[in-house]
Amino acid sequence: MSELFDAVDALVASRSVLPPPVERKRLRVAHGLTIDEVATALKVRRATVSGWEAGKTEPRPPEREAYARLLDKLAELYPATPADAAAPVQDAAVPATFTGEPAPAPEVRTAAPVSGAAAVTAAGNTQTGKTQPSASAPVASAPAAASRPARTARPLPSSASRGPAEGKAVPANTLAGGTDSRFENGPLAVVDVDADGQVLAYCVGGLVLDVPAKSLPALVEWTLREARLGAPKLSGPGKDADPLLVLTASALKRYGLPVALSDEERHAGRLPEDHKVIKQLVRAEWKLTKRGLGPWARIYRPATGSDRQCVQLCIPSWNALDPRSWPHAGQLPPAELARVLGVYASRVMTPRGSTAVTGLELMTALHPPTRASEPDTDGKRHSEHNPGSLGKDAIDPMNWPPCEVPDGHPVLKDLPRFHVRGPEEKLFEEAYDWARPMTDDECTLRYLVGIDVNMAFAAGANGLNVGLGAPTHVKNPVFDPKLPGSWLVDLSHVDLARVRVGKDKWADLDASLLPSPFTPTGERPQGPAWYATPTVAYAQELGYEVRPLEAYVRYDNGRYLDGWYQRLRDAFLATMADLGVHADMEPADFLTAMDGYKERDPGLAIVVSAVKATVKGGLGKLRERPRGEGWKPGQPWRALARPTWRPDIRAAVISRTRINLHRKVVKHAAFTGQYPVAVLSDCVVYAADGTSPLDFLPYRDGKPLPGGFKLGINPGLVKHEGTQSVLWGEEVRERFNAPELNLARYIKDGQVTGKDSGE
Repeated sequence: MSELFDAVDALVASRSVLPPPVERKRLRVAHGLTIDEVATALKVRRATVSGWEAGKTEPRPPEREAYARLLDKLAELYPATPADAAAPVQDAAVPATFTGEPAPAPEVRTAAPVSGAAAVTAAGNTQTGKTQPSASAPVASAPAAASRPARTARPLPSSASRGPAEGKAVPANTLAGGTDSRFENGPLAVVDVDADGQVLAYCVGGLVLDVPAKSLPALVEWTLREARLGAPKLSGPGKDADPLLVLTASALKRYGLPVALSDEERHAGRLPEDHKVIKQLVRAEWKLTKRGLGPWARIYRPATGSDRQCVQLCIPSWNALDPRSWPHAGQLPPAELARVLGVYASRVMTPRGSTAVTGLELMTALHPPTRASEPDTDGKRHSEHNPGSLGKDAIDPMNWPPCEVPDGHPVLKDLPRFHVRGPEEKLFEEAYDWARPMTDDECTLRYLVGIDVNMAFAAGANGLNVGLGAPTHVKNPVFDPKLPGSWLVDLSHVDLARVRVGKDKWADLDASLLPSPFTPTGERPQGPAWYATPTVAYAQELGYEVRPLEAYVRYDNGRYLDGWYQRLRDAFLATMADLGVHADMEPADFLTAMDGYKERDPGLAIVVSAVKATVKGGLGKLRERPRGEGWKPGQPWRALARPTWRPDIRAAVISRTRINLHRKVVKHAAFTGQYPVAVLSDCVVYAADGTSPLDFLPYRDGKPLPGGFKLGINPGLVKHEGTQSVLWGEEVRERFNAPELNLARYIKDGQVTGKDSGE
């Protein structure tokens, strides 16, 4: 009888009533859930939940019953209203932005004290002084018990009157990633002084606040008490993001700060301690961190309990926004700069410094090293290690494996002066810089075509198992491809002339036309060397035996970088979608969409550049080197004290990225007989008869080679980097008398200088 009951229950579950797809998304977003969280709870793929919400697929038992139960509970918490039927759903996980909707004029208002709560109404007509509702501006209601001071409506400077990004605006709360009333005005503001001498704070979504502060200490007080700036924490044990103020040149003058740093100040990275503004902060009992008052400054008072008082400053004219990461951002008008930084803050996090610093801080924000314990017998909670994070005491900074540390580290202080460590002493996992002379057959072709792997190092971090704790030294270990660590092993016997390219499939290749997967230069190793786990595992994958001599392995391990990768991936894909480049486009459509995508919205193109720089910079920070401060070889430097100083993790990511690229090169060579002419980091150059990647990538019926290169915007897929003629390549190499000059470095625009080529 029980079997019959089970069958009946299963039959009922198979017909569980579900709301329409749009309502499914509304309920999820209303509760602040991401697609990933729902997918994890239901034990399905992210794409499966996306399909349910898009109406492309329907859930099947047993997931259908669980999904219906989830939606029923959410419907009880968030009943639908008539307005929900007409309003599009904005996903908190991937905030919608800039789809060309007409924008309201910027709203100028006086910020309310933190204790107050009032309605945020639609933007008024600033030219006439009249206030009227706007169809595109959302209206949020709040209790009327404590009314907000009346906002001021008046003409704005031309740079602000058009709103952010030429008529494209997003509500501040949407960009802030939530509806937390503490941060209703978004994560940041750009502070500027208009032609009338009024100090204005340009926030995300076109909002502009009047700033009454007359000094920098008063500006900090206003920010914490009235501005309602900041962002919610990214994980349970984490901390809310401090408000960020970006000071323009006119704001610097207003608050007594120099528009540009002197040579001495720029070298020191800060203003001198006796500067009058720093004295003002000291008198007001504000403190500065060790970096002082520089391009990125933090002004704070020691926290009392959970009450954190901290404001961060960003000063573009002091080179806070490095043009290599934030192209032209420092020259943007205030409203546009607020928009660009706001998109980045909502999709990645509020900037904490350079993109490299922010990339590292994002790792910590997603995996804080500590959390609150369960209450003890007295009901008190204590700080304890947060599982899955890099704990403060995981590794003694003075007891690192010698093979994993860079030159000058304290563990190497006893080495002879000027000693150069070889491969058997030093783990050297770096990106490719390899090239070869072209063959006679390749010289008969017309073009050199470069393809570039999207977010290559982010893709290398995805799903990577890394060490979380201290290493264990092992002699003559048996290699385990699932165990992160550093391995001393001889891979010189691996012959690329014959490699395994499938479970029982082997391929004969021309090894002279391929780089070795085991060295950054592409040269075949000559004996034992230190390698990260992905490199040694690839030797096994190619069909060769490996016998390590010794290793430093980490039994405490996990996929620490998964959340970091997913957040940066989502930020990249969402921003590229706003620029008209979507995932799963047909190859020809993708190439067309990528052509000139930066010109469609230069502001969002800056965000794309910053996201990419966050990936590379964050990984680079894992092995930060000394930065002046009188350091001498053999002495510790400041970065060593961080739990996120992890050169082994950086090495593992770079190793996996290089191996991923080599695997695709081998599959491509085995299937097509085509070999790369040059490889630089994540760019590969092939000789072809046409100017497009489609002229040499083996697509059949629209499907790419399994395991090979595939055109697309997702991390790990490739885009067109550039095309030059074969004659150009031969002329450049002849001009500099360098038959192996790496043409991948110049394939994008064809510009080569003597300095670039090593002359």
